[in-house]
This record gives sequence, C-alpha cells and structure tokens, in this order.
Amino acid sequence: MKITYLAHSCFLIETSRARLIIDPFLTGNPLAPVKAADLNVDYILCSHGHEDHTGDALGLSKRCGAPIIANYEIAEYFAAQGAQTHGMNPGGAFSFPFGRVKLTLAFHSSSVNAGLNPVYLGNPCGLIIQADGKTIYHAGDTALFLDMQLIAKFGLDVALVPIGDNFTMGIEDAAAALDLLKPKVAVPMHYNTWPLIAIDPQRFVEAAARTDHTVEVLKPGESLSV
Repeated sequence: MKITYLAHSCFLIETSRARLIIDPFLTGNPLAPVKAADLNVDYILCSHGHEDHTGDALGLSKRCGAPIIANYEIAEYFAAQGAQTHGMNPGGAFSFPFGRVKLTLAFHSSSVNAGLNPVYLGNPCGLIIQADGKTIYHAGDTALFLDMQLIAKFGLDVALVPIGDNFTMGIEDAAAALDLLKPKVAVPMHYNTWPLIAIDPQRFVEAAARTDHTVEVLKPGESLSV
C-alpha cells in the first residue's frame, strides 16, 4: 500500500485494487503538488463537510465516476448534485471491493458556505481504512479525545493526525493522541497551508519521540509505503 501526501489533509492511497483520495482539497490549496484534473481515482473519502476537505470531491467524482464515501449528510448533498455516493455514519462500517471503511468519532464541526449561508453537513468523522492487510486511520479534523484508545484496538499501521492547532489538535495534543492510538507510524497533516496553522512539524517529531512514537513527516508529493 502506498500513501502519498497531497498537502493539508489530502492523501492518495493506492491499494492493490483501487486508488482512494481522502479529503480532496487541491484547487485553491497553495501547497498542493498536483492539480485535481491530473488525478484519476476510484473512490473519494471525506471526513467532514468543510471546503478545505471536500473542495474537489464533486469534480473528481463526476470526472472519474468515483463514489464519494462520507457521512449521510455529505453523501446526500453531493448526490443531489449528480455524484455517486455512499452514505455512512460514525460507528458504521462497510466492505467495498478494495477493503473495509469504518467511520469514527471526531470532535470538530461540519458545514459548507460557513461564512455566507451555512449548510449543516452532519457529524465530522475519522476514517479507518482496512485494505491489503493494513489499517490506516485518518483522524480528520479533531480535538484530542479519550476514546481514541478504542481506535487503537484496530491495530493501526499508520495514523494520519492533524497538528496545526487553532482548528484542530496542536503539537502536544497530537503527541498525546499517539499515546492513545499506538500506531506503528504517524504522519502529520493539516498544517502550514495558511499562516493561521503554520507550525514546524519537527516539533511534533520531537514531542512524539519523548514517548517512543515514530513520526514520518511527508512533504507534499512524498509517499510512504506500508
């Protein structure tokens, strides 16, 4: 399995059977290493409704014929605009041709057009993806919460965790999350896209190392094989 960081909270996951994109935000992302038009994907997964996590979901879905996997409200929102979707909700799981997806809790908010005419788009979620014998956890945008220790029971090969602070966990909370999640390796996300969430990821590496956690910092466009 190959995991490629596409900046912010967007990742391309290539399994033996499918190409998945999580939280597609490439158009308008100053750090994006590729354009949405240059990607071909089989499935799209969205953790919550904010535009910096769903911005290219509709366009990719229509062009690639890729179903959008997300909470029920997000799925219905995009289905009404002509996308293929698969709606779920926290605690639920479903087996797809490439593997299994389970939605978890996340503590954040979820809407579109938040500054103009906000449309509520259900509960924010984390994503557990099981494929090719590996388990990946994408935490979405979340605060630290104690039930992360339950997610650890899945035996995480990789945890993708936000570190940018202000809107999500910062460095110390993200390091504490690793104590609960116990992944083999963690990859930081949701930082440096804008000045408000600018942070040095090496600080996360150092904080995680204090409790013997391994962190792999990926620059936009870099990949990790698991």
